[in-house]
Amino acid sequence: MKTHFAKTLFATLLLSAFLPLQSGDTAPRKKDRGQEIPAVNALQEPQQLPETIEIGLSTETIAIASNFNGTNLTIFGALDNADPLIRRQARYDIIVVLEGPQRNLVIREKSRYLGVWVNADSETFQSVPLSYSLASTRPLQDITDERTYRQLSLGVNYFSMTPEYGTLTDPNTIRFAQELRNLKSHQGIYTQNVGSVEFVSQTLFRATLALSANVPVGRHKARALLFRHGVFIGEANSHLNIVKAGLEQQVYEAAHQYSLAYGLFAVFLAGLTGWIGQLLFRKD
Repeated sequence: MKTHFAKTLFATLLLSAFLPLQSGDTAPRKKDRGQEIPAVNALQEPQQLPETIEIGLSTETIAIASNFNGTNLTIFGALDNADPLIRRQARYDIIVVLEGPQRNLVIREKSRYLGVWVNADSETFQSVPLSYSLASTRPLQDITDERTYRQLSLGVNYFSMTPEYGTLTDPNTIRFAQELRNLKSHQGIYTQNVGSVEFVSQTLFRATLALSANVPVGRHKARALLFRHGVFIGEANSHLNIVKAGLEQQVYEAAHQYSLAYGLFAVFLAGLTGWIGQLLFRKD
């Protein structure tokens, strides 16, 4: 009898433990310091997605012939998930950059010795872009600060130049790096154009970059960087191929694939040209 009573009592207690879960409001509740808090409603307002940027080039390949004297490259782009308020305030800024292929460059300092200019000190920088074209919606100092430009390696005066020997803080290295920038800017290879990025609609923009006649051959990298109230948001990349065409391309390939034969032929052609010139202009 006692055993039957014990089993009945245990079954009753077990059933009463589950009854509160099956009665009343079935929605889960949370307790905080003894008070019941209703569960958070799953239907909430969607959050604003972060802004993104996309770009496309007017052409993916530029062919250089003997009559090439420079051209313009147009880069189109669009903003996704742009904030309407910030867009109306015109607080979105875009910087577009076209970087040429990277090479190790040596810059030398000339010194006058016994009346003759000779090479003196020099500095070698690694992975320096052979060309650099930048366009922006506003002046760079109005978009963000120098620290951000250096972190992003953005701008003629801010992209990284790593010396082969020495450190970036060495005064001599800083002087040579600035001279290299000035030399390339004077040659028209490093350029910055303020205001050449314009919005053609609320989310679409267009940038025009001028490529000089001495633009280097190779694979170029196009970058478009988006800023909001001076804060870097995101970046989009694309590529442009600049190649030689016609006879120039054949000569270029021969010089690289058959360098010895090309050198001997150049010497022979120079000698032949001099001999013919002597025959034509000799005095009797």
